[in-house]
Amino acid sequence: MIFKPAPLAGAFVIEPERRADDRGHFVRTFCEHEFKEQGLDTQFVQANAAWNTKRGIVRGMHRQLSPHEEVKVVRCTQGAVFDAIVDCRENSPTLHQWFGVHLSAENGVQLYVPKGFAHGYQVLEDNSELVYLVSAHYEPGAESGLRWNDPAVGIEWPIQAEIDISEKDASWPLL
Repeated sequence: MIFKPAPLAGAFVIEPERRADDRGHFVRTFCEHEFKEQGLDTQFVQANAAWNTKRGIVRGMHRQLSPHEEVKVVRCTQGAVFDAIVDCRENSPTLHQWFGVHLSAENGVQLYVPKGFAHGYQVLEDNSELVYLVSAHYEPGAESGLRWNDPAVGIEWPIQAEIDISEKDASWPLL
C-alpha cells in the first residue's frame, strides 16, 4: 500500500500495490503493520457496505459526535464515486475545509478518514458499491452531519445536474 497524506491533517489516500499476472491481480486493502507505521488506527469493529443504484446520488455529510467518533477506511468495490471529507475538529487549522478523491473499483484507491471528520460521497456510475471499515460501533444518538451543499464549505461535487439526496441528508444544518 502507498500512503499519501491528504491536504487535511490525519487523512490519507491509500493507493494499491497490485501484484498482477494474466489471471488477474492481488492487492492488500488493510495491513495492521503498515497502518501502524503511518500512525493510523488499526482497531476496526464494523465493516459496512453501501449499494447505490444510480449516478448522482449524494450520501452525507455524516459523522458521529464524541465520544463515538469513527475512523473510516473507505473503498469502492464496484463502479465509481467521488468521496469527500470535511474537517470538523474544533482546534484544527483546517477546520471546515474539505478534500475529495475519486474512488473506483478500477483504481482501487482508498480513503482513510480520521475521527472528527464528516464524510460523504457522490455516485459517479450506476450500481456502485462502497465498503468501509469503521473503528467504533454506530451510536444513533451521536449521529450528526452537515449540509452537503453548505456554501461555507463549498464542496465541488462533480455532477451538479443529477443530484439525488435523501430528505434527512438535505436537512443537516448549515455551518
